Amino acid sequence: MEQGIQNDQFSRYRETSGYKMESGEDLVKFKEHQTYSFPENAWCFEASWEVANKQGGIYTVLRSKAQVSTREMGNRYVMLGPLKSAHVHEVEEFEASECSPLGRAVSAMKKRGFNVLLGNWLIEGNPTVVLFDIGSASHCMNSWKQELYENTHIGVPHTDIECNDTIILGFMMAQFIADFRYQLTQDGLCKTPGSCCPGNARNPSPLVVAHIHEWMAGVALIMLRMWKCDVATVFTTHATMLGRHLCAGALDFYNYLPSFNVDVEAGKRKIYHRYCLERASANLAHVFTTVSDITGEEADYLIKRKADYITPNGLNVKRMSHEFQNLHQVYKEKIQKFVNGHFYGHIDFNLDKTLFFFIAGRYEFGNKGGDIFIEALARLNHYLQACGSDVTVIAFIIFPAKNTSFNVDSLKGHAITKSLQETISEIQQKVGAKMYNSCSKGDVPCPDNLLDTDDKVKLKRCIRAAQRNAWPPITTHNVCNPEKDPVLNALNRCNLLNSPADRVKVVFHPDFLNSDNPLLGLSYEEFIRGCHLGCFPSYYEPWGYTPAECTIMGIPSITSNLSGFGCFMQEHVSDPQSYGIYILDRKFISVEESVRNLAQMMFDFSQLSRKQRILQRNRTERLS
Repeated sequence: MEQGIQNDQFSRYRETSGYKMESGEDLVKFKEHQTYSFPENAWCFEASWEVANKQGGIYTVLRSKAQVSTREMGNRYVMLGPLKSAHVHEVEEFEASECSPLGRAVSAMKKRGFNVLLGNWLIEGNPTVVLFDIGSASHCMNSWKQELYENTHIGVPHTDIECNDTIILGFMMAQFIADFRYQLTQDGLCKTPGSCCPGNARNPSPLVVAHIHEWMAGVALIMLRMWKCDVATVFTTHATMLGRHLCAGALDFYNYLPSFNVDVEAGKRKIYHRYCLERASANLAHVFTTVSDITGEEADYLIKRKADYITPNGLNVKRMSHEFQNLHQVYKEKIQKFVNGHFYGHIDFNLDKTLFFFIAGRYEFGNKGGDIFIEALARLNHYLQACGSDVTVIAFIIFPAKNTSFNVDSLKGHAITKSLQETISEIQQKVGAKMYNSCSKGDVPCPDNLLDTDDKVKLKRCIRAAQRNAWPPITTHNVCNPEKDPVLNALNRCNLLNSPADRVKVVFHPDFLNSDNPLLGLSYEEFIRGCHLGCFPSYYEPWGYTPAECTIMGIPSITSNLSGFGCFMQEHVSDPQSYGIYILDRKFISVEESVRNLAQMMFDFSQLSRKQRILQRNRTERLS
């Protein structure tokens, strides 16, 4: 009876609009009372350009949900994506039995001359993946583009190489799903069909769902509908193609959203064919979903279909409620080690009173709020100088951009600090041995005798090698076309150049973070845990995984009320700032006011005591 009452209560919560959770516990309880059942004769194919192919946030979405999906659906959950040589090491190949419909569908593709990789993605859950080699089907591109045009009247310019690839991939995935659906009703290859070769008598009405993410996989959905395959289709947009371009063009996007002439705007930006593919995918899908209310409103106006469901993105991660503070200390020390190398010769600040802020994401400078972040850093620098604060802020800007190699000056700094560490370790052993010998004889060691002349010379050489007149570099890599790079131009304009007088130092890291990196040597997750504050003042952010990841790891963050995550927190959590989630207004005030408010938020955070920051991290982690 009590269980039934609880279920009724949560049903009312779900049906009541405007309900605010006082904490994350309400959401956890709500999820615990949900029941899941996946029909035995059902299959789900999840298709995206970012399956085993890291490009942006969708990769994180797919990785995060894979474990839960495979637990609920088993081997009837299959992910489809492109075969990329740079990421093929993430997949363990296997041969499927010809008795299974999956194996027969793969064989059918190979008989057509297409290269297909069947395997397990080496992530949590080990989901089954089918990856398609686009190059092996390039000879079919023209005929497929013709077929697409005859069915939808969408023409794709030959010069748009990326769009050509999406068409090839889309047709390959559609053909595979169609083959699989056909094979479900066919007997296997065994002479005596049994448990390993179920025929259509045992599976008379199979259910197949194709879940397509974004326009780059949308051609698969379009062709499944054109071919009238007996497959249910779901299309999820994480951000609209036209929305990204309009925001990047510095237009007042949200105020003018209802009045845009979408065809004209897409044509101006030479993305009309891409826009048409996205719009066709959304309108042909049986079910259309978006990741946030703000994206749902955008889709309603730009691709002319209202979302059937809003499916906020989540993160399926292991909580470390008892260890996250220790992990913060461990990875903070590793970041401090990087700082010693990068700023060698200019460590004129106290590392114990240095805070690490960061911004990260796809390199869409304006959309991700990189512009106002750097402007606000310049003001924060002024605030800290004006009040005589002994706090130093080091701001990391992590936007993957084209680069040629690591910055020589940065590599040199890390080599010098490594040499200094090795020298000190060697001398420590000598000094320790001398102290031991002296104490074992009953004598107190004399400080003047602990260091011999050679040791002093070695230390002096290391100290002199660590001196330099030039200021520390503002980037870790050699960026291609630096004179056109938005981050470098903004840092130069705001005079954030790592001068000795600056209380705000900057480090632009134009590459993905990974543990093999010779400079930082940290994965993205480890780097987040070592920082103090994540700053994501996005202007266009359909959801926003970066602040969500910070919350999971107990790191406070700044987001905006134009991001899906920020809107979700405002709607469902009372006083999110008390949980370390600062929500910047970018919708109802001017850019100047937003910059000023962001600078004030960062300044107020910098003035918190160490104890206050620890307490806030505890509250942030509890909310997750």
